[in-house]
Amino acid sequence: MNVAIVKYNAGNIRSVDYAMKRLGVEAVITADKEVLMAADKVIFPGVGEAETTMNHLRATGLDELIKNLRQPVLGICLGMQLMCRYSEEGDTNCLNIFDTEVKRFLPARHEDKVPHMGWNTIGEVNSRLFNGFTEEEFVYFVHSFYVPVNECTAAQTHYILPFSAALHKDNFYATQFHPEKSGTVGERILKNFLDI
Repeated sequence: MNVAIVKYNAGNIRSVDYAMKRLGVEAVITADKEVLMAADKVIFPGVGEAETTMNHLRATGLDELIKNLRQPVLGICLGMQLMCRYSEEGDTNCLNIFDTEVKRFLPARHEDKVPHMGWNTIGEVNSRLFNGFTEEEFVYFVHSFYVPVNECTAAQTHYILPFSAALHKDNFYATQFHPEKSGTVGERILKNFLDI
């Protein structure tokens, strides 16, 4: 299987590559548009800041390329947020694959810490990413911004308020959590993506 990881100015690309290797897949890390378009599966990872990253994607033409991919695409963390219409982080217009916005967590109580960091459960799953799942599986999150529950929500988590832990529309899948850092549960999600 030909798996491409989008190379751009965002962290976490190597850990996604290592997760693929653990599944026996040699992914290619690339910004080459021909290679990305020819891949069987594309992973769009990300750790970073929305405005700077979108500026980079626009400057390199990767913004239009990602939107027009026809094979299964998996966005992770910032990758998922950039696939939305708009982010409050840097007042940024994003890729608009998912017609929803990304909002900043606002602590409601003293004990609410931002960023939301660590293990939390996902539930109400309704995507092939979660084939074989029972309710309340634990996955690993690190984020200060969230996507509200919307018509593309494929899994939910509650932290301060319910939010989208995953999204799905057509050939585009995305997780707010990091499957590559979520142990055997995360590996199952990545394997499910490869099997789509």
